[in-house]
Amino acid sequence: MGEHWICISCNSFMQSYLTISRNLPDLSLLRFISAELTRGYFLEHNEAKYTERRERVYTCMRIPKELEKLMFFGIFLCLDAFLYVFTLLPLRVFLAMFRFITLPCYGLRDRRLLQPAQVCDMLKGVILVICYFMMHYVDYSMMYHLIRGQSVIKLYIIYNMLEVADRLISSFGQDILDALYWTATEPKERKRAHIGVIPHFIMAVLYVFLHAILIMVQATTLNVAFNSHNKSLLTIMMSNNFVEIKGSVFKKFEKNNLFQMSNSDIKERFTNYVLLLIVCLRNMEQFSWNPDHFWVLFPDVCMVVASEIAVDIVKHAFITKFNDITADVYSEYRASLAFDLVSSRQKNAYTDYSDSVSRRMGFIPLPLAVLLIRVVTSSIKVQGVLAYVCVVLFYCGLISLKVLNSIVLLGKSCQYVKEAKMEEKLFNPVPTATPGKPAGKQQGTFKSTQGISTDENGSTSVTNQPVHQKENMPSLLITSNSDQFLTTPDGEEKDISQDSSELKHRSAKKDLLEIDRFTICGNRID
Repeated sequence: MGEHWICISCNSFMQSYLTISRNLPDLSLLRFISAELTRGYFLEHNEAKYTERRERVYTCMRIPKELEKLMFFGIFLCLDAFLYVFTLLPLRVFLAMFRFITLPCYGLRDRRLLQPAQVCDMLKGVILVICYFMMHYVDYSMMYHLIRGQSVIKLYIIYNMLEVADRLISSFGQDILDALYWTATEPKERKRAHIGVIPHFIMAVLYVFLHAILIMVQATTLNVAFNSHNKSLLTIMMSNNFVEIKGSVFKKFEKNNLFQMSNSDIKERFTNYVLLLIVCLRNMEQFSWNPDHFWVLFPDVCMVVASEIAVDIVKHAFITKFNDITADVYSEYRASLAFDLVSSRQKNAYTDYSDSVSRRMGFIPLPLAVLLIRVVTSSIKVQGVLAYVCVVLFYCGLISLKVLNSIVLLGKSCQYVKEAKMEEKLFNPVPTATPGKPAGKQQGTFKSTQGISTDENGSTSVTNQPVHQKENMPSLLITSNSDQFLTTPDGEEKDISQDSSELKHRSAKKDLLEIDRFTICGNRID
């Protein structure tokens, strides 16, 4: 009985297997290979994905052009602030001194002996002169031979430490200078809440002097790298730029963070150009200004500049790729820098343009100017009447270059602001915070406002002196909406009637971004 049941089961299984085998296609090896060779697929079934990938490729291809346009504009902004120290600042100091000396002849028409801008110019001029004479006590030759006697690895570590120290001291240095300017120009009617002008002035002098020495050590290390026989130190220092890619591209970036990094890259590139100029001057002096030696240095200079450009392009290309940021964001950054320039030219601007560049990019021209003056005066000997005539002509050429650069920058800035549709923000006055408000709110308002005033016929002045307003009258200041312009996501509108907790969170985030931009100046330490 059991054997009969087993036979019936086997027959049923064989019939089922034969039935399934007839219905299945031929599963031979040739048919499998034929299916692998002839099978197809349709990309249009996932059109959005592939379109996004293609746009990413186009974005990476646009990054070099858009980034270099921003860098080009930003470098000329730094050049304008740097030339201001050598050209217009001495003339403004002379005019302020002339006003101070001749004031008794005309009588005291105003409560102030000098305008706040003139006081700041006088302080800058005195700091430059004092630091220049203090730099004479620093022996450049001894520093060069001391650094040259070190090993390559030790010099590489020293150079990295100097870069970090430069970023730290720059972020704190502008605060020291701003504190000095405000302490010296603060209205006397207010209650004293500071330690005095003289202590602030001493701190500012020490800062500029120490920062100038730090930049001198950087320039000396770079000079040693240029003069090394096997160029190993220069190669290691250039490879350090590519290490920066590793510390940047794999981090999450938003528009504001990328704006900070772009400003820091602009400042770093301009500073490197000045350092290369100092290195070339020192080397040409040692070889009695032989033109042939310049062409020996020229390939190394081009190599350093090319490595900087390549690293910036690769870094920004991958940051925008990993964070889904379009290449059009660099046009927004350029418009924001242009907005700062146009706003600082208004009639009631609250800051000088060079100080605005210092806060935005972390570029402080005073220490670099002190070092360059020290190197030029020690490298070039002026003897005879003809030499002094050449110096006067060179100074006139610098003034012409500064004026031409300022005119072109102002015209391009107005064009960029108009293209970004930000010109209405220049004509949107809001009352500032009263002295009774908390200090935190006043500080946030002060950092995000630009002064503006119109003439009687309604035209806005960008060249006249600021008009001093009384404290009990609400001054007409506009809010610098460049922060909103950068923090608002693309195509997203904010609803005012949202939940109060979300509003508090968003306002705190915006205040943090404002503080980071103006105090940290985009100097991230990776």
